Amino acid sequence: MKTKRHTKILELISEKDITTQEELLQWLRKSGFNVTQATVSRDIKELRLVKTLGSTGRYRYSSASGEEQSDVSTKYAVFAQSAKSVDYSGNIIVIKCYTGMANAACAVLDAMHHGGVVGTLAGDDTIFILMRDERLSVGFVEEIKKLIG
Repeated sequence: MKTKRHTKILELISEKDITTQEELLQWLRKSGFNVTQATVSRDIKELRLVKTLGSTGRYRYSSASGEEQSDVSTKYAVFAQSAKSVDYSGNIIVIKCYTGMANAACAVLDAMHHGGVVGTLAGDDTIFILMRDERLSVGFVEEIKKLIG
């Protein structure tokens, strides 16, 4: 869910002059994301959004660069198109990918910098993820399932 929300935030700030966290929160809720102000604040930090002077003379949220924004969207798309299934046992998660795609998908996971991930290992079509505990595995698996559909 987080990755879809991040993609939506990048889309929103590219299309609209969003000037406050509250305004971004409202647009996200209109788009079907049930989020809190604290979540929006974390998302802004994680996406490295900055305020720049807009054409109206007001400061608005924008990505550090348009290049970075499309890069984030592309990475999430690569992951979603590479992964086929996800499952876990205890604190180990296994993601099955299409042949030859596990390394690319794993690089996207590593770029997420998820706090519960101890480490990742990718083969040709399989990714192993070691989580700090089973509770974190459950949450991360749910996030991945939403991302891959």
